[in-house]
Amino acid sequence: MITAFTGTEVREAERPLLARLGPELMARAAHGLYRVLVAELLRARGSLYGARVSAVVGKGNNGGDALFALAELARRGVRTTAVLASSTAHSDGLAAFLAAGGRIEKALEPAELVVDAVLGTGASGEYRAPFPRPEGLVVACDLPSGVDADTGMASEDVWEADVTVTFGALKTGLLVGRGRVLAGRVEVVDIGLTPELPRPDVLVLEPEDVRALLPEPREDWQKYSRGVLGIVAGSDQYPGAAVLATSAALAVGVGMVRFIGPESVRRAVLAAHPEVVASGAPQGRVQAWAVGPGIADDADQHRAVDEAAGSGLPLVIDASALNGIPGAHLNGRAVLTPHAGELSHLLSRMGIEAERAAIEEQPLRWARFAAEHVGATVLLKGPVTVCAAPDGTTYVQASGHPYLATAGSGDTLTGILGALLATIPHERPVQIAAAAALIHGRAGRIAAEGGPFGAGALAAAVRESVARLSR
Repeated sequence: MITAFTGTEVREAERPLLARLGPELMARAAHGLYRVLVAELLRARGSLYGARVSAVVGKGNNGGDALFALAELARRGVRTTAVLASSTAHSDGLAAFLAAGGRIEKALEPAELVVDAVLGTGASGEYRAPFPRPEGLVVACDLPSGVDADTGMASEDVWEADVTVTFGALKTGLLVGRGRVLAGRVEVVDIGLTPELPRPDVLVLEPEDVRALLPEPREDWQKYSRGVLGIVAGSDQYPGAAVLATSAALAVGVGMVRFIGPESVRRAVLAAHPEVVASGAPQGRVQAWAVGPGIADDADQHRAVDEAAGSGLPLVIDASALNGIPGAHLNGRAVLTPHAGELSHLLSRMGIEAERAAIEEQPLRWARFAAEHVGATVLLKGPVTVCAAPDGTTYVQASGHPYLATAGSGDTLTGILGALLATIPHERPVQIAAAAALIHGRAGRIAAEGGPFGAGALAAAVRESVARLSR
C-alpha cells in the first residue's frame, strides 16, 4: 500500500530530524535528487561527461537541495548552470555549487535536463514561473513549483514535470487535482522520515493489496456463500445500463445476481446472462445491493431502491438513485458513486453550493466533505478516483486509462463494486470501493490493449483483471 501525506505533515515530521541531523538531512535529499538526475541523463544520452543541466533555484531549502545535487553532477563533468529566482539563495548550497564549477546565469541555458527548484511544500497562493517551460526533460525538486502539496491545486503557468523527485514521503498534492498531471513520474527519496510520520493523509491500494482482499475458492462454496447481489438498474430508455452492471458483477465472480427492472429490461439482461434471476420486485435474500444505473420512473424499481436503502445491507448508490439522497436513511455500509456533476447536484440539495469545476479542482476536499455530511462512503469518479469514508479515511486510485471516459463505464464500476460488497462484506466499504476502482482501472488498461473501446468490451476485461490479480 502506498501512503501519502500533506506538506504540513511532512514539515512537522522533519523538525525532530533536523534537530538531530542538521545539514545531514539536506545532504540525503540532495544525493537522492542527484541519483535520479544521473539516471535520467544516462537514459537520455548514455553518459554524464559533457551533459548540460540547468536549474531555476529558489531561496529556500528546496533550492539548496538542487544546488547540492548540481554540485555533485559538476564534479562528474556535467556542465551545470543555475538561475536564481530571487536575490538570495541557500548559502551553503550556493557555495558548494560554485566550488564545484557551477555557474550562475541570468537566463536559462539550453540543456538536456532542467531542474525546477523554486518552491517547496510550504508554498501556497498564486505562482508565476520566471520563464516559460523550457525544451528538454524537466525534473521537479520535491514538487513542481506552484503546486499545493496538500490539495494538488496549481497556478496556470506551472511547469509540467517529466519527473518529480519528492523527499521523505509522497505528498498528497502529487496524487490529485492538477498536481497529479503536472508531476509526471514521481520518485520518492527516503531521508529517514518514516518513524516521524503521522497517520497517512491518503492511501493508495496496490495490486497485491487487492489480491489479499479477494476471496480464494473454497471447497464448501455454494452460490449463497459466494455472495448474492441485488441489482436495480435499467429502463426502457437505458436498458444497456442494466446489462453492463450485471455483466460486470458476474465477471467479478459473485455467486448470484438478482435483477429487478421492467420486463423489457429483464428480457435484455436474460438474453445476455440466462443465469441471472430476474423479477419486477425484490424476491429472495441478497448480501448487498447496487442501485441506480439507468433507472427512470418505474414505481417498482423505486420501491426496491427504498427497500435496499433501508435494509442495512452493503449498498452501492449510483446515477439516478443519487437523487434520493439525502432523504434515504443510509448506514455506514453504503457507498455513493457520483461524478463531479452529480456530487454538485447532491450537495445543492443539501443547501451547499459547489460548482462542478470546483469539485474537479479539489476532488479530495469535496469527497471528504460529502462523506462526512451524508454519513456514507463517497466514491468520486474522475481521472483520479477518490474514495472517502465519513471518518476521513481516504483512498486515491489512478490506475485507469483515458479510454474509460466512455458511456456505460460507470455502470460497469457499479457492478464491480456491488459484487465486491456481496462477496467480501466484512471489509470496510471505503477499502472495497478503492479495490473496485483499481479493478475497473486495470480492466480499462486491458481493454485498451486492443485500441479504443466502448463499455460493452469491459466485462471481459474485468474478468481478466480479476484473474490477473488472483494469480
